[in-house]
Amino acid sequence: MAVEAIKVLTIAMIAFSTAFIFTAPVLKSLRKLNFAKQIRTSEAAPIFSKLHAGKAGTPTMGGVIIWGTVLGLAALFFVLDFLFDGFFGNFNFVNRAETYLPLAALFIAAILGLIDDLLGVFKIGPKGGGLSIKYKLIVYTLLSVVGAWWFYAPYNLDWHVIKIPFFGVYDIGLWYAPIFMFIIISSAFSSNEADGLDGLLGGISLFAFGALTAVAFALGRFDLAVMGGAIVGALLAFLWNNIYPAKFFMGDTGSMALGITLGVMTMLTNTVFLLPFFAIILVIEALSVIIQVTSKKLLKKKVFLSAPIHHHFEALGWPESQVTMRFWIISVVFVALGLVIFFLDRVI
Repeated sequence: MAVEAIKVLTIAMIAFSTAFIFTAPVLKSLRKLNFAKQIRTSEAAPIFSKLHAGKAGTPTMGGVIIWGTVLGLAALFFVLDFLFDGFFGNFNFVNRAETYLPLAALFIAAILGLIDDLLGVFKIGPKGGGLSIKYKLIVYTLLSVVGAWWFYAPYNLDWHVIKIPFFGVYDIGLWYAPIFMFIIISSAFSSNEADGLDGLLGGISLFAFGALTAVAFALGRFDLAVMGGAIVGALLAFLWNNIYPAKFFMGDTGSMALGITLGVMTMLTNTVFLLPFFAIILVIEALSVIIQVTSKKLLKKKVFLSAPIHHHFEALGWPESQVTMRFWIISVVFVALGLVIFFLDRVI
């Protein structure tokens, strides 16, 4: 256990150092290529446009630092372990049962998000560019179908059980597939919606992945815990330049990758009922959008001044950094509560 803990911490520190070192050249490249954020027109989102007009021109796609670091380290140590069997095996965290799917999900979602970001940069698509929510949901659904197949198929993971804290583990058979799809789609959607303030998604993702890393370690899924540690380390380095005032934004390439990977790691650790604790802000953000859209469609009026809800508080006059910090505090409290439930369930 001590050796595995050192491995998690070591990879986390390597990920932090690597991401931190590569941040400057990535930022320089984004500026040189003029990959800048496009703010939606005032007609499409008047309150949002007014609040964030000053952010137009800020480099986007900074999420490449996060997933690039994690995937780069995974590939590096896998190859080194293959070529030089021995020492480097201590750092290799590529494992068919534990990390094949989350690494693949991270990569595929990141590339799809990158394409969406490029569409936005070149103003291709509705409301200033990029994929609409409808098409993003289609992408999330397709990815969730592949993931559900990987988990459920007898010749892959053959996984169809779900754990309810304090009650036990239940075999739910074919119902596992739609539940898996719901978790992946909702985590991806909510992450995308939460990526609207400097440092907001990066911070709440840091806490969520930190919790899942601890859970994976406690369950003996050490390679998954190492991957979680790599994500945490990369997120810390990313946040150094993403907190208010942000030098760059995460972009869909980061939010989509983090959201889908969060969902996959949740399923791999069988913590579906703890995810609302680990990602409480994501739940609140998604619900605020659903409530706002439903109210506008059915009642022809808005519940919030602007949605997602972080923009509502901005519209009320809260400084952006204050909204972010308070959401971080809420995240920490609920993550701690989720971990308490997890560990109590193991001893009771």
